[in-house]
Amino acid sequence: MTDDKGGIPPDPAWRTPGHQQVTARLGRSLAHIDLAAELELLRGEEVYTRVGRNAKTLVKRSGFRVVLTAIRCGCRISEHEAAGPLTVQAVAGRFRMRLPQGEVEMAAGHLLALEPRERHDVEALEDSGFLLTIAGPETP
Repeated sequence: MTDDKGGIPPDPAWRTPGHQQVTARLGRSLAHIDLAAELELLRGEEVYTRVGRNAKTLVKRSGFRVVLTAIRCGCRISEHEAAGPLTVQAVAGRFRMRLPQGEVEMAAGHLLALEPRERHDVEALEDSGFLLTIAGPETP
């Protein structure tokens, strides 16, 4: 099935304009995501206004999850850990991560890899966005 322009129409299950599903000829499903558009949508939701942060799972597969988080300047995500290894990629703004080894300031384009169960917290120095990728046998 194609749309009137010969392309594959978006699956209605993909709710936002920044997130489209594209089916390849081999039958595999790919996720093509506009992170800037998704960040704007997260910032426009009531929870972001009320709490100062918002997140959305963009990809969820067995043993693999990708989450986009928007966080307002001055907001803090208290210390926590993930069961599996993870990466944090800054996509907008600046934020500080506190780890047992010290502090790391992240800015758009920076990537940080953490080991499983490594405790950390996050503090936004500007309105920011980051992409969290978590791997492991069990990613709820």
